[in-house]
Amino acid sequence: MASKIKVLQVIPSLGFGGAETGCYDLAHYLSEKGCISFIATSGGKLLKFVKKNKVKIFRLPVQSKNPLLIIFNTIILSILILINNINIVHARSRAPAWSCYFACLITRRNFVTTFHGTYNFKNNLKKFYNSVMLRSKITIAGSNFIFNHINQNYGKYLNRKKKLRVIFRGINIDYFSQKNISILKQEKIKKEWELLPNKFIILMPGRLTYWKGQEKFIEALNILVEDYSNFNFQAVVLGSDQGRKVYKKKLINLVQRYRLGQKIKFIDHCKEMPLAYSLADVVVSASTEPEAFGRVSVEAQAMGKPIIASDLGGSKETILKGKSGFLYKHDDPRQLAKALNSVIELDQDSLNSIGNEGRKNVTKKFDVEAMCDSTLREYKKLLNI
Repeated sequence: MASKIKVLQVIPSLGFGGAETGCYDLAHYLSEKGCISFIATSGGKLLKFVKKNKVKIFRLPVQSKNPLLIIFNTIILSILILINNINIVHARSRAPAWSCYFACLITRRNFVTTFHGTYNFKNNLKKFYNSVMLRSKITIAGSNFIFNHINQNYGKYLNRKKKLRVIFRGINIDYFSQKNISILKQEKIKKEWELLPNKFIILMPGRLTYWKGQEKFIEALNILVEDYSNFNFQAVVLGSDQGRKVYKKKLINLVQRYRLGQKIKFIDHCKEMPLAYSLADVVVSASTEPEAFGRVSVEAQAMGKPIIASDLGGSKETILKGKSGFLYKHDDPRQLAKALNSVIELDQDSLNSIGNEGRKNVTKKFDVEAMCDSTLREYKKLLNI
């Protein structure tokens, strides 16, 4: 019965972000459940990990917003849908969603979307462009925050005949687990990153961009030193600048101005994120704009680490406040510094207890298998299986 389900997921590129890993995980899950699974994408680093015997890849320029390429993609997708008898097309971004929408109209197939972010809409034209994500038979919101955002901002595009459904994004809790951590690898990466011994490690993962809050984080660390006289820490800012050289230079200058050069390390990349989390005593997510889901908060909890996050977006749903982590006012580095100081002053048993609560929270609510299973059930309802 499951073999009747043939799903094509379409995503601009297959990198290591939340939308991309969700696409990757679902594609393999569907194959394991007896479905036929396809991905259309322009490329990406995660592509080499796709098991080609389980998932068929189509390379198309679906990352482009060029109207001519959108038309080209529509034609090619229509042909691929008909040749492979695909019955569900699942778009995960706006530009490819337009191609998928028209291809599904042409082939009369089921169109599904996942609304991954808040998407900017400074004018009605941009809002219309975004509205393609609501022209599907099922629109999946990755959190209650996104669900509410859609209802508040896209009411005129919502159709009662179509379904808006919350399916929490999930992570692989077997991969993000302390049980898999190698002590030898830990020691190796400590040397590579030149981490000082016997220091409280504060980890802030995330690409270097202004809204991820690296500036607020650095300001908070300066307050931690100046106001709390707390010096016994080492902070790691982990993430690529992705070409934002000016922003990274600004961050480095800020570190130098506060004389925190010995306290803060900038690391571009870590191939094994669970290993990076394992080194931390606390993890920080300092986003100044709402995260649709807040993957860092969930990954940190899965690794049994206390998380301190700004009080915006998905993190408000994924963190058990005061039990698995702490929330602070997003634009207030003083509150972040206060939270950091409080966590640093906790004994190891208290840190472990918070970490255990986080692991239980993620296992119960945000396991990737639950996400994939819920999505498959929606596919079956569409096909009346």
